[in-house]
Amino acid sequence: MSIDIASGFKSLWESTGIMNFVLPPDSLISNPIEQFLHMYGMPIMVVICLFLLWLGIKKQFEPLLLVPIAFGGLIANFPCDHSFQAFVYKVGIDPAIGIFPLIIFMGVGAMTDFGPLIANPKTALLGGAAQFGIFGALLLALCLGFTPAEAGAIGIIGGADGPTSIFVTSRLAEHLLPAIAVAAYSYMALVPVIQPPIMKLLTTEEERKIQMTQLREVSKREKIAFPLVVLILCAILLPDACPLVGMLTFGNLCKECGVVDRLSDTMQNALINIITIFLGLAVGSKLSAAKFLTPETLKILVLGILAFGLATAAGVLMAKLMNCFSKTKINPLIGAAGVSAVPMAARVANKVGLEANPQNFLLMHAMGPNVAGVIGSAVAAGVLLALCH
Repeated sequence: MSIDIASGFKSLWESTGIMNFVLPPDSLISNPIEQFLHMYGMPIMVVICLFLLWLGIKKQFEPLLLVPIAFGGLIANFPCDHSFQAFVYKVGIDPAIGIFPLIIFMGVGAMTDFGPLIANPKTALLGGAAQFGIFGALLLALCLGFTPAEAGAIGIIGGADGPTSIFVTSRLAEHLLPAIAVAAYSYMALVPVIQPPIMKLLTTEEERKIQMTQLREVSKREKIAFPLVVLILCAILLPDACPLVGMLTFGNLCKECGVVDRLSDTMQNALINIITIFLGLAVGSKLSAAKFLTPETLKILVLGILAFGLATAAGVLMAKLMNCFSKTKINPLIGAAGVSAVPMAARVANKVGLEANPQNFLLMHAMGPNVAGVIGSAVAAGVLLALCH
């Protein structure tokens, strides 16, 4: 039997990744830019994913999720078998099942102390005000021609909550998931860069120097009752938010009740770490050139940062408004912590406060609106699902 060496080498070459890395021109595509992206989209996306890896590893921008997302994106853009990522995505993010964001919210609840919010309930208004960023971005997205469902998915970036963004987007506009996930986690990581200029622009030096009184001690009974009350109110007023709020409050109840420490420890550590790995790989599986290299992606990145800026500004302005009607003054800086980036936003508020007054320790005060923002983003997600689905 004769062997055709030339044909063998040709078949081997055609099976390599090099051969399939750059696609041949498509005669059906007339636009030169679209033709270029069709041909060279995969190598471009590989460069983008390597850049995201650099941000996560070198700059430590949300590395726990940015690293697996970027690595998953690398694999998604290589011409190889993607069945594992497809299975993980189907189980964890696909709207039919989509359990990963819910499990992460359970872990967040187990790691969150709602004591500062319970001790100073009026700071919940600051967490609520920060959600205006979501609905402001929604209106801007509608003006740019996005559908209501797409606009709702884009707006949720303003909540500064990655799992919530993924949960809402997978149900409203799954095709926008890659851009929205990258925007949400990138801007969360940039909280120390984005927020301080806005905070300083909207406050005076004297306002930033305002010192707040020490918070009262919160009893164990209050901490146990709080998640139950929040869940019941959510079930009565906004059932669409119950999946997220339910997992958040369940995790917090396990933390505060003191009788299921093993469960709480698992939620806070092993479980949330495992799900974070798979969530990142699943989101990365959608970072293909065809889904990410689109004009909509650039619009989403711009709208995302506007949503974040609006949320920060709304929280600060709400604090200033509250001071007009209250004898006990609130430092407006803690209003910026109303976004859901826990605890980073609270730390930023504390840092800016210390710059104005070295004796001004705002961290625990800022945690009130910060954890209120977590609940607020989940409630906003329920509103968007009810309005835009």
